[in-house]
Amino acid sequence: MILDKLSQARAYRGIHPRLDAALDRLNEAFLATVGPETMQLEGDKLYVTRFTYDTLPLEDTFFEAHKRYLDIHLMMEREERVDIASPQGLTLFEHQGDFYAYQGEAEQSLVLRPGSFLVVFPEDAHRIKIQVNGPETVSKVVFKVLVYEE
Repeated sequence: MILDKLSQARAYRGIHPRLDAALDRLNEAFLATVGPETMQLEGDKLYVTRFTYDTLPLEDTFFEAHKRYLDIHLMMEREERVDIASPQGLTLFEHQGDFYAYQGEAEQSLVLRPGSFLVVFPEDAHRIKIQVNGPETVSKVVFKVLVYEE
């Protein structure tokens, strides 16, 4: 997991070439072009989407994880709590493609706000959409970056 300010994004270059390509796009000009339709940057190997949704009470949320992709989450408007845990300590209840859904307890929690970004790697199960101070409608950009080929 990486949590940092957008101004520090380039410091994480060199981990993976497609992560570098995504980090290079963490700027105001590019992010303004991202809409609710998935934007393919390198086909299914790198793509980005803007989501708008209402945050939820903790009991209405679940963890998700991926085995082949990492995610970059950027909160554009308002804030949400994100919990992180190792999938090995959670209970799997749904699996479809590269999406794994889990229930369980968080190992870490953070609040994602505008101006920061969060990178969750395949070993980081993440529970998103959690209310901070009651429900809010948030806007968030999420990059999907293929890091493990089949």
